[in-house]
This record gives sequence, C-alpha cells and structure tokens, in this order.
Amino acid sequence: MFRLPVLPALRRRVDRWAVSPRALDVIAGLSAFGLMVLDVPGLARADNSLSGVTATLVLAAGASALVLRRRLPWVPYVVALGLMGWLHELTMIQFALYTLGRYRGRRAAVAATLLYVAVAYGLFQTPGWPARHGDTLSDFLSLVVPIGVLAAGVGVAAYRHDLVHALEAQRREAAARQAVQEERISVGRDVHDLVGRELTVLAVRAEVLAVRARGDAHQKDFEELADTARRAHLMLNETLVRRADRDAATPGLEGLTVLAAESERMGSPVELAVAAEAKALSPLRQAAVHRVVQECLTNAAKHAPGLPVTVTITVEGRDLRTEVRNPLPKTPPDRAPVSTGTGLFSMEERVTSMGGTLRARPGDGVYTVTALLPTGLDR
Repeated sequence: MFRLPVLPALRRRVDRWAVSPRALDVIAGLSAFGLMVLDVPGLARADNSLSGVTATLVLAAGASALVLRRRLPWVPYVVALGLMGWLHELTMIQFALYTLGRYRGRRAAVAATLLYVAVAYGLFQTPGWPARHGDTLSDFLSLVVPIGVLAAGVGVAAYRHDLVHALEAQRREAAARQAVQEERISVGRDVHDLVGRELTVLAVRAEVLAVRARGDAHQKDFEELADTARRAHLMLNETLVRRADRDAATPGLEGLTVLAAESERMGSPVELAVAAEAKALSPLRQAAVHRVVQECLTNAAKHAPGLPVTVTITVEGRDLRTEVRNPLPKTPPDRAPVSTGTGLFSMEERVTSMGGTLRARPGDGVYTVTALLPTGLDR
C-alpha cells in the first residue's frame, strides 16, 4: 500500500489550524449547534412563533457566542440562559458552564452554576417549561441540576489541568534558562583562566623586555605594553562572572581520553578519532568541543546504555567539526533515565557563544549530534 507524501507547507498549515485556539472555539460552537439543531422539529411545533428555519437561525446565532468563550466567557453564559428561558434549550448552558469553569476557574463556575440552578428552578415553576423536562421536583433535581454541576465540574478540572501544564512549562523554561546561565558562567571561567594566563605571560614578557631595553628608546614602549596587559587582566577579572569556589577550567582535547575511559567503565565503548589539526586550535575552542562530547557521552549512557559511541573531530576548511553518533536502543531502558532535559541547551549555548552551530537529530536508528565551530584560522 502506497502513501502519497503530504507537502511540508500543507502539513504545517494543518498543524497550525489543528492547535489554533480560534479553531477550537469554532469547533465548540459548531458542536453546540449540531446538538441543538436536533431539537429544531420540537421547537417548530411548540408555541413559540418559530418555524424550522427561524429556530435554526436562532440556535446558530446562540452557538456563535462560543467563539468569544476565551475572552468573554460570560457572553455565551448569558446567551445560554436566554435560550433556556425562551426555547427551553439546555444544551447551550452545558457548553457555557464548562467554558466558565475552564477559563475562569472554580469560583466563577460555582457562582454561574448556582445562578443557573436558581434561574432554572424559577423557570421550572412557570407553566409550560416543566412539560418538556419533567413534572416533579425530583425530575428537576435529577436532570437540570446534574447537567450544570457536571459541565462546570469538568470545566474546573480542565482549568486545573491547564494550570499544571502551564506550571510544568514554566519549570522547564526556568531550568533551560538556568542551564544557559550556568554554561555562560562556565564559558566566562574558561575565558578568564585561558585568556588571563596569556595576558599574564604577555605582561611578564613585556617587563623582561623593558628591563633588557633599559636606556633604549623602546624601554617606554615595553613598559606601556606591560601596563596594558595588566589592565586588560584586571578588566577581565572585574567583567567576567567568578565564584569563590569555582571549578577548574574546562579541559581541552587532551581530556577526551578521560571521558572515553569513563564512558567505557559505564558500559558504553567509545571510538575516538581526533584530527591532528584540531589539537593546534585555541584552548577555548577545544574546551567547547570537550563540553559537547562530555554532554553527548552522558546522554548516550542515559538513553542508550551499553551501545557503542563514535566521536569524530575534524577540521574542514574554516570549521572545526565535532560529530558524536550512537545507535538508538531497540527497546527503551527498564527504568526511565534521570534527566533534567537541559543538556542540549547547555551545549547549544556553549557552541553559539563562539559563533558556531549545533544540530541534534535521530535518523536511521542512529542519534547524531553535530557541532560546527569556526577555527579562527584563515585558510
């Protein structure tokens, strides 16, 4: 059996429509109208001066109020009360009470339900209205009241469900921001340790040259160079975020063998291939590669334990390419891995802060992470 592929643009358009709040409001209105239109024959026979056509138009107008249910949920509620009193129609009030519970919470739902019960009871006492919905108080309590309570209760449950999802989304967003911030601090520590060391060497060398050039015309130049290097180091200390108990700087490519050994001890063998040209690049770029490989090996140990991992680091033109590949497990682990889900954000922040790009994707049974960093060399 062959399937015609769906055009990506059409699929994205369908997805946007499927999750659009406005689309859901329209669907709610159409659903209410579809249920109410079943009562049109009875409404046309009743003594309410409506024909089948006019009754259908009135119900359609009433159901259209549900389009406003998110912004103005009281509007469909008032319309529903009007339809209930005029046409003895209880379908719309169910949608209205659910709407108030869903988008205004428990207090609004309780108040609206009590008002609905009071209005319905008043209508129940009028001639003609009970004839359609029962002749005794027990009929009223068994039909009219449960309709409102159930609809409002379902709406309140959906409201709480939405709150839980919103809080969970906020938690994930906060965790992602924290991961990015921690990675920025880590980058700052690496910049301070690596660049600061070079500035210190530059200042010391300039002072030595100033001593050797004493009495020479270049002595002042060397002294100014030493002062400039010291001021740059001081600015580095004052600008970058530092902690009193900060860790050591992130290792470079020489630390990858240690990561591979740790991964193998956890049961995931690592095939490591590092091009010689990559070892000649700046310590900051090497630290970024180390950070990416470290996170990838950690993720592989969590989500694909026991499967081999391939790490390839090459220099392609002006790009330093890091690729980490591991097979996807055919069956998920017995226990769900403990993960905050922020590792990808940390890797991306580290790579993009240096002008690179990061791509992580599954495909053909293999999960691949590719990081491209500019080498900083003119080729």
